[in-house]
Amino acid sequence: MDRSQKEALVTSLHDALSGTALVVVTHQTGLTVAEVTDLRRQMRAAGASFKVAKNRLARIALTGTKFERLSALLTGPTALAYSEDPVAAAKVAVEFANKNDKLKIVGGSLGELQLDAAGVKALATLPSLDQLRGKLLGLLQTPATRIASVLQAPGGQVARVLGAYARKAG
Repeated sequence: MDRSQKEALVTSLHDALSGTALVVVTHQTGLTVAEVTDLRRQMRAAGASFKVAKNRLARIALTGTKFERLSALLTGPTALAYSEDPVAAAKVAVEFANKNDKLKIVGGSLGELQLDAAGVKALATLPSLDQLRGKLLGLLQTPATRIASVLQAPGGQVARVLGAYARKAG
C-alpha cells in the first residue's frame, strides 16, 4: 500500500467515523476470508460497517473525532465496527462473537461515552432504533384503537336493541 492509498484510507475512515454514533473495537485473530465476508454482509444488512485497518492508520483516522479516546484500545489485530444506529454495530458484533471465538469485543464508544467489552455487550441487548420506533408507534395507536372501539360500542348496542324491538313487534 503506497502513501496515497494510505491517505485515502485514513480520509475515508475519518469521514465515516465522523458521521457515526457507535464504534466497536474488536480483535479478530484467525478469521478466514469467508468469515470476514459473512460478518461484513451481516453488518451491511443491519446498516453498519466493519473495517480492518492498521492500528497506526486507524489512530490517525480517529484523530479529531468524538471517538479519539479509542486509540488506546488499538493494539494487536484490531478491526472497527461502526454504525449510525446506536446499537446496530454492537448487536451484530456481539452476536457474531458469541458464535465465533476468533472475534473478541475489546470495547467501544457511544458518542462521547467510552464503553468496555461488558458495556458493548449490554448495549447489544437493547432494541434497535427501528424496533423502538415500532413500539412507540404501537403505543400511540393503542389508545386511538381503544377510543374508536368504545365510541362504536354504544351505537352498536343501540342498533341491536332497536333491531330486537323491530323483530319483536313484527
